[in-house]
Amino acid sequence: MISLAGRDLQHSWKRFVLTGMGLGLLIGVTLTMAGVYRGMVDDAEALLANSGADLWVVQQDTQGPYAESSSLRDDVVHAVRGLPGVAAAANITYFTMQVRQGQRDVRAMVVGIDATGPGGPTHLVAGRHIDRSHYEAVADIKTGFAVGERVRIRRHDFTVVGLTRRAVSSGGDPMVFVPLKDAQEAQFLKDNDAIIADRRRLEANPTFNRPGQPGLLDAVKNLQTSSHSVNAVLVQVAPGFSHDEVAAGLRRWKHVSVFTRAQMHDILVAKLIANSAKQIGMFLAILAVVSAAIVAFIIYTMTMGKLREIAVLKLIGTRDRTIAGMILQQALGLGLIGFVVGKLAATLWAPAFPKFVLLLTQDAITGLLVTLGICVLASTLAIRIALKVDPGEAIG
Repeated sequence: MISLAGRDLQHSWKRFVLTGMGLGLLIGVTLTMAGVYRGMVDDAEALLANSGADLWVVQQDTQGPYAESSSLRDDVVHAVRGLPGVAAAANITYFTMQVRQGQRDVRAMVVGIDATGPGGPTHLVAGRHIDRSHYEAVADIKTGFAVGERVRIRRHDFTVVGLTRRAVSSGGDPMVFVPLKDAQEAQFLKDNDAIIADRRRLEANPTFNRPGQPGLLDAVKNLQTSSHSVNAVLVQVAPGFSHDEVAAGLRRWKHVSVFTRAQMHDILVAKLIANSAKQIGMFLAILAVVSAAIVAFIIYTMTMGKLREIAVLKLIGTRDRTIAGMILQQALGLGLIGFVVGKLAATLWAPAFPKFVLLLTQDAITGLLVTLGICVLASTLAIRIALKVDPGEAIG
């Protein structure tokens, strides 16, 4: 069978290849958008895996500590440790800020960890774990920090003693692990100027200066200058106990919320990144429509340039099925070239994205099938035009 795609490659191969490359870049963008969503899901799963927790104990009626703000007293962990089925429990804090390193700021999630329990970095690629109670940090390599460097978190400088990998927040920000007491001070304590200003306001407020209540003002002052709060308690369940069973026991306190790993995964994926997923889905749908329009226009243009050749084929008795097959072959060839170019482009530029882009084989296969389906659909207009060609035009 005569190949229209083969003739295009022989006589105008530059146009055919460049057209395929242009389509390929569009397909590459589509694959990258799918990879961005996959990366967001993988970031959420990495966050849960790195926590090492089976259960999350958070403030009552909140979905913290990742999707919402949560605040607990840090002595809650002692009661949690004493419950049946609890193998280990540890306080933890999370807050996102700009960490200062030299002359640059790095957006990171600062994690306050208790070295005796879950929540810390699971493995290191360089350096060591935190073994002092103050001013040491372990950072994800995505921060660009190096072992031995000094970074500033709020009012204090920390020495980076270790580096880890794929320790990220649900939003893809790299983590910086610091001792729990330092993180509590950085997150919950006010700076000196704010404390002084609050004291002046309190002293000027007659509510706190009633006769016979001298201790009330002092109590409020102490509350302003100390903090014993954490965002969550991470719990590891002992072997032989059901996660749901232990969680039910914790919920009986009625002043905390408890989530299992499955529930926390649902919060992160189905709720926290749901809007982003919908937005990416809309972009993918728009890109698919644009791709179909481009392929249809290209195949239509190429077919219009070969109407005389098609008329000759019909004059010598070529069946309509054969002519339709040649146009379809041309569209599929263009689609294959575009997909190969798009897959290579997505693979090459994915590491340069600030957020993690996860390109899965199953998405590539789906992308290939969708591309071929679009090409088949887009070729129908050109096929209809070709089948209406009058054989007499070949001798006209």
